[in-house]
Amino acid sequence: MLSRTAENLFWMARYMERAEATARLLTMGQRMAILPGAHHRDEWRSVVRAAGCGDQFPEGVQVTESDAVSYLMLDLDNSSSIRSCLAKARANAKSARTMLTQDMWEALNDGWRKLDSYDVGEARQQLPTLIDWVKTRVMTFRGATHSGQLRNEGHDFLRCGSALERAQMTLRLLDVKYYVLLPETEVIGGNRDHYQWTSVLYALSGARAYHHVYGGTYTPWQITDFLMLNRMFPRSVAFCYDQLAYRLNRLSGWHDRRGPCNDTIEQMVSALEQLDSGEIFRFGLHETVQQGLAMTNQLGVEIAQTYHFG
Repeated sequence: MLSRTAENLFWMARYMERAEATARLLTMGQRMAILPGAHHRDEWRSVVRAAGCGDQFPEGVQVTESDAVSYLMLDLDNSSSIRSCLAKARANAKSARTMLTQDMWEALNDGWRKLDSYDVGEARQQLPTLIDWVKTRVMTFRGATHSGQLRNEGHDFLRCGSALERAQMTLRLLDVKYYVLLPETEVIGGNRDHYQWTSVLYALSGARAYHHVYGGTYTPWQITDFLMLNRMFPRSVAFCYDQLAYRLNRLSGWHDRRGPCNDTIEQMVSALEQLDSGEIFRFGLHETVQQGLAMTNQLGVEIAQTYHFG
């Protein structure tokens, strides 16, 4: 496979995953914003920080829902906005068209310019509907990929991109909850704290899965363990790392050589395997998350270097 084709598949998957993740962030922001005192806590700033866009909004200035919807959903100048991600995913797909099934292409192509017709006011009024539309488009693409694409190296590159992007978003959501949303230690364990932690689960579609594992008990350390360490939940960091290790191992077999990315992902998987229940909270959630983000960024660079992207 040409390196350019591999890069298109890798980034197509990342952009689609990022579009859905950003939609989920906006949903989380809405849930957080209805809590008492949300205006004073600047909840929407935590959302733009989770999306990696915090530096676009000056400190000391309130970030509003309009600001977040405009920048994270509609702004074409923001490479991580939903509108930009859908456009870039389609462009990548056009360049790798022969590697996609008809269903995959239609999932990417149908209605991809829908957001072009919305201004901020209209998008805010119809935000739940638009978020559901984005999630449905991405899940349709994902279903078409799983059910029809050949399990060749192209599929492995696509799944690598998806798993890497998903791991990063789960890490960012955890960091926002602990480090940005809740600096006041006196409310830890209170009703607002409980609602915020369960909002993280809902943003990752993990509330029912968590309940299946832990029952009706919701504690910060159990939720953290579930989203970081549970190898059965498909949005956990551990599950994503396992997927990356499996896909990168397959790619090394296709190409009959290993790269630094293979060693890095093995270290990442091993590091999580050594953590016990509650240990992340004792060590420091923010520190663990920041280390995880640094490693996933490093892994992305090493994948690009190994397979000569760009």
